[in-house]
Amino acid sequence: MSKGRILVVEDDFDISNMLRIYFSGQGYEVQVAPRGGDALSMTRKQLPDLIMLDIMLPDMNGYDVCRELRTTTRTKHVPIIFLTQRDERSDKIIGLELGADDYVTKPFDIEELKLRVQNAITAAKRQVNLDPKSQLPTGTLIEDHLRNLMRENQQWAYLDVKINTFDQFREVYGFVAGDEVVRFMAMALREVVDDIGTPDDFIGHPGNDNFIIITHAEDTKKVQNRLQDRFGEGIKQHYSFIDRERGYILVPDSNGAEKQVNLMSLAIGIVSTRTHQFSDIREITELAADNRRRGEGESGDASTPIPTSW
Repeated sequence: MSKGRILVVEDDFDISNMLRIYFSGQGYEVQVAPRGGDALSMTRKQLPDLIMLDIMLPDMNGYDVCRELRTTTRTKHVPIIFLTQRDERSDKIIGLELGADDYVTKPFDIEELKLRVQNAITAAKRQVNLDPKSQLPTGTLIEDHLRNLMRENQQWAYLDVKINTFDQFREVYGFVAGDEVVRFMAMALREVVDDIGTPDDFIGHPGNDNFIIITHAEDTKKVQNRLQDRFGEGIKQHYSFIDRERGYILVPDSNGAEKQVNLMSLAIGIVSTRTHQFSDIREITELAADNRRRGEGESGDASTPIPTSW
């Protein structure tokens, strides 16, 4: 099992390759980005557990990369360790003021760096509650984000997203297959938000088959439709050929017989500050869940129109 995902942002091949080989051997999953722009793009696609960031990069300096990561909602909690040739006190202060967690001067002691990496990842995991399967924020972090938003005068929408018939799928295909669906769902959420959302959008996983998006995008309906399309395109790959072709699975019922259950789909309920003033977090989550349930229909099939509140 991986100890964590590290992104090394370093344009010197000898250094980046040494770090990749060493930390891979220590049980980490390591990716390398030779440019700052590459690093920002890679973090949007797959969130690392820690970033080792060189200050001197060919396209932008590490301070600008750090500033971008710290001002983006989804990456502001990722620990950053600066790697640099410089040993100036002023350079360290700049990095720490931007929110870096640590600062290592080249040439560095690799064993010391290993301990710094371990400590930074451990400390971050204590502070941020992430679901181990989806690697998305769970209850406490979702609530904290909502509280912060409610103190600000901004427009945003909260999408309550549920995977219909997920429990029945897991009953037939097993827990490992269910975990793969959770990971696919997290990937689909990130792709949609990266494509048509904003840098301040927030994705969360309250648990099991329930996910949320908090978006500042003006066209929330477009976000909803794109997510349902993306899910519909990819979810069939998690079924056998026979189940894909017939469009349902057979699930044992309490009488020992089998019943037909539709393939997984999404039900989405939306509430927005454009039409509502919220007094507490429970009001937001309950209203969005009510909207979602009204759109599901009695069978749990989300093919009926999904209501939105604006």
